[in-house]
Amino acid sequence: MSLLEILHEAVRRAASDILIIAGLPVAYKVNGRISRDGETLYPGQTLNLVQDMYRLAGRGMDTLLDTGDDDFSFGMPGLSRFRVNALRQRGSLGLVIRVVSFTLPDRNTLGIPVRVMDFSQCDHGMVLFTGPAGSGKTTTLACLVDAVNNTRALHVITIEDPIEYLHQHKKSVVTQRELFTDTASYDSALRAALREAPDIILLGEMRDAETIRAAVTAAETGHLVISTLHTISAASTVDRVVDTFPPSQQQQIRTQLAQVLEGVVSQQLLPAVDGTLRPAFEIMIVNPAIRNMIRESKMFQLDTIISSSADQGMITMDQSILSLARSGLITSTTALRYAINPDWMQRRLTQ
Repeated sequence: MSLLEILHEAVRRAASDILIIAGLPVAYKVNGRISRDGETLYPGQTLNLVQDMYRLAGRGMDTLLDTGDDDFSFGMPGLSRFRVNALRQRGSLGLVIRVVSFTLPDRNTLGIPVRVMDFSQCDHGMVLFTGPAGSGKTTTLACLVDAVNNTRALHVITIEDPIEYLHQHKKSVVTQRELFTDTASYDSALRAALREAPDIILLGEMRDAETIRAAVTAAETGHLVISTLHTISAASTVDRVVDTFPPSQQQQIRTQLAQVLEGVVSQQLLPAVDGTLRPAFEIMIVNPAIRNMIRESKMFQLDTIISSSADQGMITMDQSILSLARSGLITSTTALRYAINPDWMQRRLTQ
């Protein structure tokens, strides 16, 4: 099967990912489950497919051959966009390809709550979206940017690695910059963005202390900064940001974070009873009590505040999962498997 046939087959199956690894047939991930198709691929065949991919993308293979990894994206008119990770494993080359629709996702179809979308109306500060890899953070961010684009006349700058969803200019001007193609690093692009008249800066990921410091500074100067982290709860998100810095700087960053943070949305995708994936969201909206908790390093109390603040639009991850289970969208077994506190979930499910 040629690379073009593989890409067309993935779109036909509505696959989220394609895995091309020597020693296995081509694998497609649909609704979180992998199925294999065709004959086993050998290293020479995967090399040919990797070379075909680079030809389609109009890109050289130097980065892959020098480092063993390469990330990029490209689009095929009339088919789809693809986010590609080319890699070397056990001496052979392979591909992991994310399939991204040309059309922006609909937040109602995806089950993104209104309170998450409300963050698109923030004027300044910092909003963080967190969750494990593949939990749908990029898709949620695309919905958020589209909401801004449809309702507000602003300048939105995105810094992504790589660009997945393409935004047209509607009410807003959306400037999209791709790491290594349009800019050398998140940190340098973020500093440059401050001189590019932004209202909102979307930062694909906060990877290191320098980038986090620049993002916090941008939020302090009156911009809205939206970014992501690979954490699973609001409390662990704050801890991750603070722990990135040496001990001598942690109180300062904690104080700054307490001032600029507007919200943290944590999400994960759960297998539903109908064979699809359903998102569960933890939503923390930063109020004066939470600012004090962050400032005083009392992260262990955040869950209590979130769980008791439903009237303000907050919800814990376990409350969100429990709601999906009680609605019959997921099974009790799934709820227990994905719960942050399985004992709490077990008690609620048996009530």
